[in-house]
Amino acid sequence: MASPQEDPASKAAGDQTSTPSKSINTEAKLPPKTAKIYKKPKPKPPMEPPIPTIAIFYGFLLVNTLAAAFAPIQDCDEVFNYWEPTHYLNHGWGLQTWEYSPEFSIRSWLYISIHAIIGKFGSLLSSRSTAEFYAIRMALGAICALCETRLFSTICKTFNPRVGIMFGIVMVSSTGMFHASVAYLPSSFSMYTAMLGMAAFMDWRGGLKTGAGMMWFGIGALVGWPFSGALIIPLLAEDVVLSSMTGDVSEIVFRYLDGVVRCLIVLALQVAVDAFFYHFVTVVPWNLVYYNVFSGPSRGANIFGTEPWDFYLRNLSLNFNIWFLLALLAGPILGLQFLLQGRSATRASSIRSIVFSSSFYIWLAVFSAQAHKEERFMYPTYPFLALNAALALHTILAYVGSSDPARLVGKIPARLKLYVVGLCVILAIDVGVARTVGMISAYRAPLQVYTPLQKPEFAHTEANVCLGKDWYRFPSSYFLPSGMRVKFVKSAFDGLLPGQFTEAKIGFGFFPGTWLIPPGMNDQNVEDPSKHPVIGDSGVVIACCDDDLKHLEDMRCERQPRNLSGTIEKEPRKDTKL
Repeated sequence: MASPQEDPASKAAGDQTSTPSKSINTEAKLPPKTAKIYKKPKPKPPMEPPIPTIAIFYGFLLVNTLAAAFAPIQDCDEVFNYWEPTHYLNHGWGLQTWEYSPEFSIRSWLYISIHAIIGKFGSLLSSRSTAEFYAIRMALGAICALCETRLFSTICKTFNPRVGIMFGIVMVSSTGMFHASVAYLPSSFSMYTAMLGMAAFMDWRGGLKTGAGMMWFGIGALVGWPFSGALIIPLLAEDVVLSSMTGDVSEIVFRYLDGVVRCLIVLALQVAVDAFFYHFVTVVPWNLVYYNVFSGPSRGANIFGTEPWDFYLRNLSLNFNIWFLLALLAGPILGLQFLLQGRSATRASSIRSIVFSSSFYIWLAVFSAQAHKEERFMYPTYPFLALNAALALHTILAYVGSSDPARLVGKIPARLKLYVVGLCVILAIDVGVARTVGMISAYRAPLQVYTPLQKPEFAHTEANVCLGKDWYRFPSSYFLPSGMRVKFVKSAFDGLLPGQFTEAKIGFGFFPGTWLIPPGMNDQNVEDPSKHPVIGDSGVVIACCDDDLKHLEDMRCERQPRNLSGTIEKEPRKDTKL
């Protein structure tokens, strides 16, 4: 089998004059003893991407912009745990979950504040609050595109430009990345920082960048999602192994100390910001880990639902189709390549490929073993999945593209092999795009159904928008006029619903909703009856009325569900009738 350094395109065309690279493609200024392990015959400039980097960035940005404009919100946690607190900071009202109660404080206000600042800039574009919503989404898409471009460029220079191109194809064509790229979730934020961290560990030009890599993964774990720190384990292990083989203990200690200090600075900033909002000192990442791992059977993630062990296998198959299969095969393919190759420099390249591919397997195994599973938990590993698929496909093509007549595969006409490979890649792209289009057309209604409320005649309307069992589809208060508030009609759902951030202002200082303890909150998902409106309240508009709503007669709801837009246009000031 061929090294990932070899060019499958030239081999598929029958070009026997190309010479595979003999070492890791980098101008790294490594410690002397480390450099002996990764031998290089002579310095050579790093391979540049075959497409200008700026063009790659625009490609990523285009796809992410489309996602920002059209992607449905996949997870109600995105709305209630992130969009709503952001809306509170910018507008003084919104829905509050128990996680933001000072009693529990398992969500960081630093992460929210960053997005609230972006939203403020968005408000300069239009008086409608939806402008803030889409400005934040557009900003997330642009940040993701920058991170994708950075990693793409590093992959091209470290491994091979063809690997980078395949990585880019996976990223832009998969449904999973379409949603994750603009999702306002800590797992997406951790995905951004994981790409920057992976690029830092991968790029040896100018020396090892362990400190920078640890910082990026640390920012993702502290500001974003603490569990995403697990992705760094194989990358740190490579550093440890190298140091043990070379005896450069002092150098690795310095690099690790550098990374730890950077992470502590980030943690200090986070603690300071959270202390400002909560009015006491707390370490939010630890609170989140403690609740999910050590809080006991009546608390923790499992009380919010469990899934079978193969949930992620099915989910990733839908979101990445053929690319997921290739990502699973990357480890065995790279391992076999390592065993079959004899050149030390090429084997060193295979070792690095195996190191970077292993993070995906660790993540998939750990989270498949957990009972509570959600699609967003896979977001941080999406770039690793894409890299695995790219490495696997590149290695397969290098082998299949061989023109050596001594091999069976070498006797197959090059044009036929090119057609087969091209058909498979196009099929994978088409399936991904088709699923993305299907998701937009079938599940975007929640972002559209509240559009009539943006009309001028509702700008100063004071009313309650009551939600039934489809409360989890609510797209956030950004889609409501300033005079409307969300209420939850009693339905078959018997868990804990969000409450309201207090709107008290005089005598309470800045953002009192972040530090005043709200009533009716608990960390055991026990229903709070006070979250439901009093029957007969006037000025209530019901977003949907379902057959399983309790006390339909008392609430004077018709049994046939009707569109909210039609309700508002025809009966804007009715009580609870649809």
